[in-house]
Amino acid sequence: MRYLLCAVSIIALATPILAQDRSVPRDDESTATATGANEDRANNDRAGLPEITVTARRRAEDAQRIPGSLSVVGGALLDRSYTVNTQQLSQLVPTLNYSSANPRNTAFTIRGLGSSVVAVSQANDGLEPGAGFYVDQVYHARPATAAFDFSDIGQVEVLRGPQGTLFGKNSTAGAINITTRAPTFTPEASEEISVGSFNFVQVRAAASGPISDTLAFRVSGVSTRRDGVIDNIRTGRDQNQIGNQAVRGQLLFKPSEMFQIKLSADFTNFQSNCCTQVYYRVATRDVARTATRQFAGPTGLATQFNYTPPSTNPYDRVTDIDAQLGVDTNEGGVAAIADWNLGGATLTSVSAWRFWNWDAANDRDYTGIPIQIEQHIPSRQDQYSQELRLASNGNHALSYVGGLYFFRQRVEGRPISIYGPAAARYLIGTTTGANATPVAANLLDGYGTDGRTDFQSNSYAAFGEVNWRPVDRITLTGGLRYTYEHKTGSYDTFVFGGPATTNAALINARLGILRGQTYAAKVNDGALTGRANIAWQATDTVLGYVSYARGEKSGGINMSGLPLNDQNLPAIGTAVVRPEKNTAYEIGVKTRLFDNRLIVNIDGFYTRVTDFQTNVSDTRAAAALRTYLANIPRVTVKGVEADAVAAITRDLSLRASAAYADGQYDSYPAGPCPIELIGNTAASCNLSGTGLPGLPKWSYTVGGDYLRPVEALKGSLFAHADANYRSKQFGDPTGSRFTTIGSYSVVNGSVGYRSEKGWELAVFARNLFDRDYIQNVTIQAGNSGLILATPSDPRTIGVTFRAHQ
Repeated sequence: MRYLLCAVSIIALATPILAQDRSVPRDDESTATATGANEDRANNDRAGLPEITVTARRRAEDAQRIPGSLSVVGGALLDRSYTVNTQQLSQLVPTLNYSSANPRNTAFTIRGLGSSVVAVSQANDGLEPGAGFYVDQVYHARPATAAFDFSDIGQVEVLRGPQGTLFGKNSTAGAINITTRAPTFTPEASEEISVGSFNFVQVRAAASGPISDTLAFRVSGVSTRRDGVIDNIRTGRDQNQIGNQAVRGQLLFKPSEMFQIKLSADFTNFQSNCCTQVYYRVATRDVARTATRQFAGPTGLATQFNYTPPSTNPYDRVTDIDAQLGVDTNEGGVAAIADWNLGGATLTSVSAWRFWNWDAANDRDYTGIPIQIEQHIPSRQDQYSQELRLASNGNHALSYVGGLYFFRQRVEGRPISIYGPAAARYLIGTTTGANATPVAANLLDGYGTDGRTDFQSNSYAAFGEVNWRPVDRITLTGGLRYTYEHKTGSYDTFVFGGPATTNAALINARLGILRGQTYAAKVNDGALTGRANIAWQATDTVLGYVSYARGEKSGGINMSGLPLNDQNLPAIGTAVVRPEKNTAYEIGVKTRLFDNRLIVNIDGFYTRVTDFQTNVSDTRAAAALRTYLANIPRVTVKGVEADAVAAITRDLSLRASAAYADGQYDSYPAGPCPIELIGNTAASCNLSGTGLPGLPKWSYTVGGDYLRPVEALKGSLFAHADANYRSKQFGDPTGSRFTTIGSYSVVNGSVGYRSEKGWELAVFARNLFDRDYIQNVTIQAGNSGLILATPSDPRTIGVTFRAHQ
């Protein structure tokens, strides 16, 4: 809490008691997504807060007139806060939580719902995220694409609650709706370079202007480099580096005010010596587990291998992993968005193709013991989408949006895993089977799996929403969407390597670690979703609303292997995951107060999810793979959220957002057990009543901007600060006390000078007070009790030069 107070104090101390009546730039709250206009409002003479235009209902509207909860972050605030990706965006939006062990295992949740923080759910190609990710109206199917840096962003809208009516894919948790800056017919350009701690270098540039009277262009790019923040004492290399580049090009053809078409192409690349975790803690057991099968202890695994972790303090940020590490991933695509004004309505077409390539080398045991020497899943995803929308123009008693949507994707993968010379002792032990057959130390050396996975899906939808104002100040909204989806998946892997043996007990022990599987499955699913609400415009500046929404995350296919039946064959009945259904109720008030100098929005919500998609445990399985993706009966989340923006003076603006959420598994009868309750045999645990992972009870942000024109300097001095607090949260679905992530606060800030000639120089700091905290946790495979974690990035201080023409 003291860090949050410090953030406000940085701004407050810079403000004189009798501030002169000058205009403070509020570009972060005023980006117009419909036009893509330059949001730099440094010379804005208005005293009040500007209108925030959003496209949350697929047409340009004032955010304060929308009967629903959303957070809006303008492009200029992204720039001033040095927010360049979804992880950093979560520090500005309390209801958004981001977790990523590496780009493929990326998950983000809204109000605690969405992609699971469990790696098997994040990376499972046959499962869709519950929180949608959209860039310029195009849905991105794989959560991994949200790990890339932003490029030339105009505005980000975080929509909270089910989005099962107007958006491309049903999203049970909400959506992140990103709009990039559009081409302009007025020439403009910007350049930026930042340098900082850990050899951080970021370069950004953009240019836009006319090619002819009817054709305009925009090109932009970003390149980010930073040394790793985790030292590998074995190799001498620094791990978890950043190496990210993105480029985007756009053409806008506008022959008249009635028609325009925008063509865009983009490419983003991430290559670095990334990503690993460090020692966090060792779980002590509440149930008996053989001492020699535990990581710690006088006869434990670490002692058996004469191994000592390089540090037991995760904030020393050291590792000694011995396997190859590296990420090589990229994504990109092309899109065409056409708008045709027909007079009473506008017809919009959105056509897109996108791809995603992934490959990475990992050390999945996260230690210097040669247990697993290779693990990666080279993957390729292609997606195609087409949307047609017809939306009424103007503000009438009756307005509408309707359309058709098609989406296709294919994800092909090659799961590869190879074990090393220490794997047999570490994962099996010295004997196996009822007769205590001796296990050779090299039984798993070179033993691995390879194969192919192929997942395909087609989605078809028709949707419509009508807003009817039967009397002045009362608006009724109703919308429906029908979605039909067809999905197929095939999984075909085989095992290879390892020393030859004919001993049945040894063969079974080896197959208990890895075995090949071949199976295929399909899903045909149709769903009717929608929403309804009543909005009352009590005054010109106060809007109240109540709403009901129904969403559905479609069924999926397990693409990470299945548990076995009594014949040691894949249990085909577990291949398909049923759809996840979400019902949400919300009540809220949106206000503009004190001559538009203060905006305060408050909402309360209750969400019930049935057939929630998560991991369950099967104690009947004949092999080690007993936890798999399935459905549980019910999950609920309820809470209260508040957002406020204030123009204190013409020089000073402040922001604050807060969220309280209580989410739990109402019915989770056969979940995986907490690590402290795992003994020598497989078991399932009743997790009903356990809190949802990745959902703090309390989270809030505060921030502010101060601009002080100084005539003698022919420019202005400015200061920016923002801070984010999150209370403790569970790091995995089991509610284990050993995977809990403690509460923390993060403060970022910058101060600088802005010239009247269009350039500025600033000093910035991220994690200003060098706060240590844990970003995510992982339980080491084999249930030895070793817990790994990704520590926070240490304080980064740097200098930025920006120029605008």
